Amino acid sequence: MPMRGGSGMTSRARRLRTDATDAEKALWQGLRYRQLGVHFRRQYPIPPYVADFVCIEARLIVEADGGQHGRAGADLLRDQKLTDAGWRMLRFWNNDILQNREGVLQVIAETLAARSLQEQAMYQEGPPPQQPPPPGGGGARARKKTHPH
Repeated sequence: MPMRGGSGMTSRARRLRTDATDAEKALWQGLRYRQLGVHFRRQYPIPPYVADFVCIEARLIVEADGGQHGRAGADLLRDQKLTDAGWRMLRFWNNDILQNREGVLQVIAETLAARSLQEQAMYQEGPPPQQPPPPGGGGARARKKTHPH
């Protein structure tokens, strides 16, 4: 079975995991082992990109941005493509992660909780109500009119 994005994407993701920044390492310590109640993966290929941290079940991507992310236009285009593909994006500056890791984790947890509440509301509402049959019966369950013989 081929790997997501091919062997080039996989080797790039592995290299990024090995060469993680201090901020990525600090954030990973708070995301790993389902500490926020969901499973995160790090340096996860979503071709043609590799996302820093991904929670597949919540369709959430968390990015740790440092000096390499000074290209705002490229990040906006990337974020738009991933958002269009159904992902939600959270971005944090490396210095925010290093100086306020608990606050960053709190924002991530609140984002996950908001998603959970939205999903619960959808399930509680149930399926949309069915339309009543048209006057005079009609519809798929309409009885056949019988003619006397």
